[in-house]
Amino acid sequence: MVDDKEKSTVVIVDDEEMVLTSLNSFLSLETEYTVETFTSAKDALEYIKKNEIDVVISDYLMPEMDGISFLAKVKEMRPQVPRIILTGYADKENAIKAINDVGLFQYIEKPWDNDDLLIVLRNGIERQKLMKKLEEKIAEINKAYGELQGLQTEIVKTFI
Repeated sequence: MVDDKEKSTVVIVDDEEMVLTSLNSFLSLETEYTVETFTSAKDALEYIKKNEIDVVISDYLMPEMDGISFLAKVKEMRPQVPRIILTGYADKENAIKAINDVGLFQYIEKPWDNDDLLIVLRNGIERQKLMKKLEEKIAEINKAYGELQGLQTEIVKTFI
C-alpha cells in the first residue's frame, strides 16, 4: 500500500544552475518534498531509471537534449509520473506538441508564480499517489480473480 506520509520526490532538470537553486531553495522551504536537481538531462534519466519519483519538471530549451525529448524518455521509463515543462518561451505550438507527444501534465512559463507552481506540484503528486493506489488495487483484484479461477477449476474437477 502507498504510504501517504512518505516523502514525495521531485526531479528538476534545467541547464541554468540559478533556476535549479531557486526552485530547490523554494521547495525546501515550502514543502516536505525531496528535490533532486540536474543540469544534465542524461544524468537525470540515469537517476530516474534507478529511483522512484513522483513528478518531473524540465526546462524546454537545454543544450544536451530539449525538454520534450527528455520528457518523452521519462514517459517511456515511468509512464505514470506527471511531466511538467518549464519554459521562458511562450510558444503555443510547442506546448500543444508537448501535451500531445509526451502526455504533459502541465506547461509553466518562466518566470513562474511560486503559488501556482506549488498547486501544480501538489496536484501532480496527488495524481501520482492515486495512480499508484489504483495499480495496487488492480493487482489485488487480478490476484483474487486468479485464485477464484483456480478454485473454480478445483470444484469442477471434484464433480467430474
